[in-house]
Amino acid sequence: MKAVIIQQKIFDIRGQKVMLDKDLAELYKAETRSLKQAVKRNRSRFPKDFMFQLTNKEINTMVSQNVIPSKGIFGGALPFAFTEQGVAMLSSVLNSRKAVQVNIAVMRAFVEIRKFALLHKDVIIQLRELKARIGGHDTQLTAIYDAIEDMLDKSIAQ
Repeated sequence: MKAVIIQQKIFDIRGQKVMLDKDLAELYKAETRSLKQAVKRNRSRFPKDFMFQLTNKEINTMVSQNVIPSKGIFGGALPFAFTEQGVAMLSSVLNSRKAVQVNIAVMRAFVEIRKFALLHKDVIIQLRELKARIGGHDTQLTAIYDAIEDMLDKSIAQ
């Protein structure tokens, strides 16, 4: 399973990196309905920091930002969003060889995203220090700095 494909299915919602139930079900080669039923049967294993249900407002925001094509992809139900810990807990609830393999790949994808964000955070700090040193002396360097910082901010937000 390719980490890049998984990373594209990790979203930042409520300040947390999460995966949606429909994307996880697709990776597990299961129906979203079945995944949600397994979670509901084991609700005590999924506290709020492991999983939460999206609101209509959050779904509308995702549509408006072209993160998802339309609300219709959820079939009318509000989707569950799983944090890294929630995804790990899914393997015990789904209890299949496929679930374990998918969870390992997903955990690795979350780790790679954290590494990427930390690397870019260091670069942003260095760029801010550079900008402070050059001050207002060179407007072209300031414009270049601002453009690089915007690109880094956008890549971290993904």
